[in-house]
Amino acid sequence: MRILSVGVEEELSRSVVSSLRVIVDESYDIDDSSNFLRFRNYDLILLDYDLEYNKTKKFITKVSKELKVPLVILSIIDDKDTEIAFLRAGADDFIKEPFDTEVICARVEAKLRRTIDNRIKIGKLTIDIGEEKTSYSDKEIEIKGKPFDILVYLAEHKNQVISKDRLLNAIWEEPEFITPNVVETSINAIRQKLDKNLGIKCIETIRRRGYKFCYVDSEMS
Repeated sequence: MRILSVGVEEELSRSVVSSLRVIVDESYDIDDSSNFLRFRNYDLILLDYDLEYNKTKKFITKVSKELKVPLVILSIIDDKDTEIAFLRAGADDFIKEPFDTEVICARVEAKLRRTIDNRIKIGKLTIDIGEEKTSYSDKEIEIKGKPFDILVYLAEHKNQVISKDRLLNAIWEEPEFITPNVVETSINAIRQKLDKNLGIKCIETIRRRGYKFCYVDSEMS
């Protein structure tokens, strides 16, 4: 999972990385964030409000209506009118000073859980994201690292065709330096563990478009 921090102190961004299973990209301000949003997909945006009210409200509206990404606001001021305006504009949370790192991480985690559960279960197949474990009929299958991350991402978006570029952006810290072949290698590793060992098909290749999570439990179909 990938988060964009906008104007957030580096120490707090590092705390979010260490507390949650996420990649955090750091932008200096709202203007700088547009460069990241143009090329990468995010699961959440963490914005430190810098008192530029109109620019911030416009950004919140864009994120809410166009990008549809959860947005958490950090504010150095305790102003009820600003909080109400930003929440009505589309912000998901408004956290005021004094900032408690543990509380912020807990609230970010709660917003991420709204979109994605920590455990994916489809029939006999279980993917435990927190424990980084995959099992089928209670038999644990060793899938680790980037192949596990790809399996999770595809399973979370099981009704969508996901391109290689989108997988790179979601999972690798610096996707611009990674070749798409790395995705193919990880997909093959997943298929070796699941398809060939267990006789089930989990990932379908959609020619020229990407990959789709396609596992359906036979007892449920």
